[in-house]
Amino acid sequence: MNLHDLQKKDLNYIWHPCSQMKDYEDFPPIVVERGEGAYLFDVSGNRYLDAISSWWVNLFGHCNNRINNAVKKQLDQLEHVIFANFSHRPAIELAEKIVEITPDGLNKVFFADNGSSAVEVALKLSFQYHQQTGSCQKKRFIAVSDAYHGETLGALSVGDIDLYSKIYKPLLLDTIKVPGPDCYRCIYGKERQYCQTECFNQMENVIEKKHDEVCAVIIEPMVQAAAGMKMYPAQYLTKLREICSQYNIHLIADEIAVGFGRTGKMFACEHANISPDIICLSKGLTAGYLPLSLVVVTDNIYNAFYSEYTEQKAFLHSHSYTGNPLACSAALESLNIFKEDNVLERNKSKAEKINKITKSLANKHPYIGEFRQIGMIGALELVENKATKQAFAWEKRVGYNIYKLALKEGLLLRPLGNVLYFMPPYIVEEKDIEWMVTTAFKAINKYFGID
Repeated sequence: MNLHDLQKKDLNYIWHPCSQMKDYEDFPPIVVERGEGAYLFDVSGNRYLDAISSWWVNLFGHCNNRINNAVKKQLDQLEHVIFANFSHRPAIELAEKIVEITPDGLNKVFFADNGSSAVEVALKLSFQYHQQTGSCQKKRFIAVSDAYHGETLGALSVGDIDLYSKIYKPLLLDTIKVPGPDCYRCIYGKERQYCQTECFNQMENVIEKKHDEVCAVIIEPMVQAAAGMKMYPAQYLTKLREICSQYNIHLIADEIAVGFGRTGKMFACEHANISPDIICLSKGLTAGYLPLSLVVVTDNIYNAFYSEYTEQKAFLHSHSYTGNPLACSAALESLNIFKEDNVLERNKSKAEKINKITKSLANKHPYIGEFRQIGMIGALELVENKATKQAFAWEKRVGYNIYKLALKEGLLLRPLGNVLYFMPPYIVEEKDIEWMVTTAFKAINKYFGID
């Protein structure tokens, strides 16, 4: 079957995610046949550098031999089993390793299927905890502006990106939204490197007024990813941890996108030396192989559910594929690679390479307002006017059009509105990094008509 036939069948039967399907009329789907390392290959033999780790999930390249073999070995032993009253070695070993490497105090692991599911679990756990510990008035959640935590109804309720949630607002929870840190367009005129997180005053004021009704604050540590890779100082998290502890409010760290080394630390919370009450993990957990998520909680939360069955305090939440052995095996081998290959240390030179090359091209570019980076995440914010930081109108689809130009060059970017970002697999080579950045700028310049 040739490419045209495959694309025709695709569009006859498939509704693609996060897409206006009408766009596919003149920009049909790229049909991928195989992956190798940092690259994808389509059925026509074209090669694409996966600069966004296939929606931020891939850590160690496509078809990694070590992870392939771990999954194959597990496949011959056990593919799946009910996880209520049953268990298996990969899940047990994974839970043990996760408790070892996550911030102190997170000692109990609940398994789910994906990032949105993990957030749903976290919200339900926090709510039920307060119902069972004498704080029944605590029924609401706090989230920050431009937050993204997934697309199921509970997750959308604590998100704040209208593109995803506006139409569903009649169905959503009554969440308290607080203006979050916006360092590029800081209302206090500060720089993120030197500020005292004056913006936290807004969170502090809301919590002091409404703490009696608040179950938890949920936040993406260090980077608001879907908002456009908005990065903020660690001090914001430090202050948030302190005030949540003061008022018996759970701090939920959504590390779905930023965990497992993306920010330069194994977990983004480590930048602030804090431990949340609940941490949500997914995406890079299985190195991009299979759906899996974890919600890791403190003993204090776990103990609020531990009682005689007749007290009806159990957490009755489940997924059919909870604790899938194949996914757990992939996750285990990924963690082995982190340890044995000293990945976080080796990533430092790669992050520096991204920084050096990108800054050299971005600093004088007329349409790049800011290049920001933390660890292996780098983001370019495109603006119409650098002096005023005026954004391009969303209707122009500037990022999307640059994305299409980059694909023609063999580079896979996935813009977030007017923000282009780099989040490559950790096995990316330095020569690939140089090509990735220069090719991105080639596409940017072509769009703007710059020689």
